[in-house]
Amino acid sequence: MPRPQFQQLGVIGCGLIGGSFALAMKRAGLCKRVVGYSKSPSTTETAKKLGVIDVAAESALLAVSGSDIVLIAVPVAATEPTLRAIRHLVQPGTLIMDAGSTKSDVAIAAQKVLGPLAAHFVPAHPIAGKELSGISHADAMLFQGRQVVLTPLPENDPHLVQRAAGAWAALGCKVLKMTPETHDAAYAAVSHFPHLLAFAYFHSVMRQPSGREFMDLAGTGFRDFTRIAGGEATVWRDILLANRDEVLHQSQRLRTALDRLEHFMKEGDASALETVLRQVADARNRWKPAFFDAEDGEPSSHF
Repeated sequence: MPRPQFQQLGVIGCGLIGGSFALAMKRAGLCKRVVGYSKSPSTTETAKKLGVIDVAAESALLAVSGSDIVLIAVPVAATEPTLRAIRHLVQPGTLIMDAGSTKSDVAIAAQKVLGPLAAHFVPAHPIAGKELSGISHADAMLFQGRQVVLTPLPENDPHLVQRAAGAWAALGCKVLKMTPETHDAAYAAVSHFPHLLAFAYFHSVMRQPSGREFMDLAGTGFRDFTRIAGGEATVWRDILLANRDEVLHQSQRLRTALDRLEHFMKEGDASALETVLRQVADARNRWKPAFFDAEDGEPSSHF
């Protein structure tokens, strides 16, 4: 895949993902200059001191000015207002991407706000993250060996889609392409609903009269199962609401599976219960993830 070259990267949202993308682009020699903007001036100042960005922009719009590649690394609920803020300075040939965990809502927002300029916007979802968020944890190697999902829009300029894929590939990513709807259905199943489940389970334990005492007795199984319940609440609020239909569909599927297992337990049907547990255990033990992300991509750093 050809390595694209860019003159200026504009980063809107200088957190872990935006900062890591800037560092990775610099390390790969894909851009000559990085201009960054965050709502907090102290964040952009820190990003500049750490060498993540070269210039601090005073607004999202000014981060786009003169940039031929732009990454919007903000919470999913902020994508539409961000696109609205920058649309007046999108120049011909500019590649704009986001980094959010939901894609259907982002695609709709881009088409609604940008109109014909949506040809420039290629939705993206890098499956990467860390337990610790923020610009101080930005890492040029964050995307190495990870997957990134592109969900091109029908109106996208094919050349810009190719440049987007080439940029992520040059950062060490395996690039996948799918529709926004397929993306949201898949990640509801393997990321968004598991987070909802972890939040709900931990909530159910801690609300019990003896919940604190029970948790004092917990071991690694409880720790591992509930780890992702430590995610940033506002981030997960936005993701769960943005992808609510697919997450609720997964919730119903789980209820069906749980009802079946509970039925076997109520009936004392050891044979049927063991058969299902064995089938699941065998499938889980044979499963090998396509990549390994120690943080599962999203407790604190995804959008």
